[in-house]
Amino acid sequence: MAVNFLEPVIYLLAMGFGLGAYLSTIGGLPYLTFVATGLVATAAMFGATFECTYNAYVQMYYEKAYDAAITTPLSVEDVVVGEIAWGATRSVLYGTVFLVVVALFGAVRSPLALLLPPVFFLAGLMFAVIAMTFTAINPNIDYFTFYFALFVTPMFMFSGVFFPLDALPAWVQVAAWLTPLSHVVRVARALALGAADVRHLADIAWMLVVTVALFPAPLRLMRRRLMR
Repeated sequence: MAVNFLEPVIYLLAMGFGLGAYLSTIGGLPYLTFVATGLVATAAMFGATFECTYNAYVQMYYEKAYDAAITTPLSVEDVVVGEIAWGATRSVLYGTVFLVVVALFGAVRSPLALLLPPVFFLAGLMFAVIAMTFTAINPNIDYFTFYFALFVTPMFMFSGVFFPLDALPAWVQVAAWLTPLSHVVRVARALALGAADVRHLADIAWMLVVTVALFPAPLRLMRRRLMR
């Protein structure tokens, strides 16, 4: 858990202080504040993502914990929902602790930041559902490198964490808008800075749509995998 949490902290130090020494402000904000409030969202993402990829796969494939669980009155769906809920809980833990770190750097400017833990939970549900879907079909633990290299890392780099997206080509902006993380970044930054308004309800709505639309997928796929 500590290793996964340190990743956004390292980015905060490297980008906030390193690049921030050359790029003082962005969008009217100190660059450190801009990056820090975006990384809060990524901390929540990594919390659910690592739990529902590597950790879940080890429990399922190597430790056979899922097989043991479904020999009890628990169903496959119960196990998967429990894993997703725990992934969302990890998001709250990661995001909240990182929010405290960000606050110590002076990047939190509004008491509205106290509303972020429920946002972390919703974001955690979304990323946990996505991760569990891939875990359910992943034939080998080494294949998670493709998940991170082709999905998580591009989303991490092009979701408005390190730079605004409005100067990028239109097609990149559209692609970024479709990524789940970009919406979490916007909401997290707005609440931390006290700039939230009705427009951010659309971001919350998109997170709910993605979660609800994909939620049946890991349930069906994991049942097919465990009951064959």
